Amino acid sequence: MSLTVQKGHGFPGQSMTRKVTRASQPGTQRRSRFGCRNCKLRKLKCDENKPQCQACQSFGVLCNFEIGLPDLQQISRLPERCYKIQSQTEIPLSLPSPVWICDAATSYQLNTKCQDFVTRYYGRSLENPNDPIMIEINDRLRRLAFQYPFLMHAMLAVALTYDRYLNNSSESRRTLEECDHWSRSTTLFNVKLRGPILDGDKDPVWGTAAAQVILTFASPDARTPEESWPLSPSSSFSDVDWVRMSDGKMSLWNIVNPLRPDSIFHVMSTTFQQMQSPLPEGNTDDLPPELLAMCHIDQWTNPENNPYLHAVSALSVIMNVPDRQLTMGQTQLFMRCIQGEFRDLLCAKDPAALLLLYLWFKKTGRSIWWIDLRARVECPAIRLYLTQHHGADNAIQAILSGKAAIGS
Repeated sequence: MSLTVQKGHGFPGQSMTRKVTRASQPGTQRRSRFGCRNCKLRKLKCDENKPQCQACQSFGVLCNFEIGLPDLQQISRLPERCYKIQSQTEIPLSLPSPVWICDAATSYQLNTKCQDFVTRYYGRSLENPNDPIMIEINDRLRRLAFQYPFLMHAMLAVALTYDRYLNNSSESRRTLEECDHWSRSTTLFNVKLRGPILDGDKDPVWGTAAAQVILTFASPDARTPEESWPLSPSSSFSDVDWVRMSDGKMSLWNIVNPLRPDSIFHVMSTTFQQMQSPLPEGNTDDLPPELLAMCHIDQWTNPENNPYLHAVSALSVIMNVPDRQLTMGQTQLFMRCIQGEFRDLLCAKDPAALLLLYLWFKKTGRSIWWIDLRARVECPAIRLYLTQHHGADNAIQAILSGKAAIGS
């Protein structure tokens, strides 16, 4: 799996990810006589507040008044005390002291805006705001994120993207803050994937992979429909990289097994079963005859002689499902169909294949916010392309105009 993204840089007003090292400051302050060893090593005056002095809390290390504790021990290595000292699962909007996320190699200080976003958005479901299962999963991921910076940066990037969506911005481009957290997450995540994945890492890894798919899908490179595939002359279907990202996420399945009994994703077993179920074929009752004729669907059609059949059937499955009841498993059936001959037809800008993708965008974008962010650009692009190049085709124009009844 490749998650190559240009390495992030710090932007004004944002903290930089860095390794925790033994810092040294000029010895201009009087050191306390009974202070902790960490403050003595760093040549700071310790306030002698027990069990955790302010200097150690701000630096993200465990205070070592006691003899048995090592020097400059990062808080994340002791999870139970980490949550008591440095992180809160319900963070107030303003804090008198910093909040840190850290693992064995990296730490990051959450500014006030990040603390607000973690509290505001991850008490609900960002993937689908109406899904109580995802609300539970997000809450548990939020707790894990304080020990896994790659997960926290991914969650912050998704929260910033969702905030852009809620503001109804017509601007499809991601912000500098989104790019920053996305880049940090990708860099740290690639480092993690190059090493061993321990049992405790599996849920953070799967959660980060899911967030990366959402970020890729919700962030088209094109600013306007005219710049987007398939309308832009310079574009190609290789620009639609959300297909590859979804495949990359599923390549981690055997490594992390999100259905294992102790996984926080185990409650999504029904969704995962839908995602991995055999591709549908033959169910075309909810689609107009104009579309079936364009795709050459009849009673003798089978997947071997018709590359549209799986995609047509997957689309038919969701067309009459009420928007609020549409699930991720149902949505991803169509995404799984974008392979082989059908993918080649999309690459060639085949009108029937484009129309199927257009209808899928229109349906799923009403239910799932991160699909809608891409649909805002690519749906008009597909419509304009089909109007410009196939304007004389009455069947296509009837479907685009809504004269051909399709689903709910």
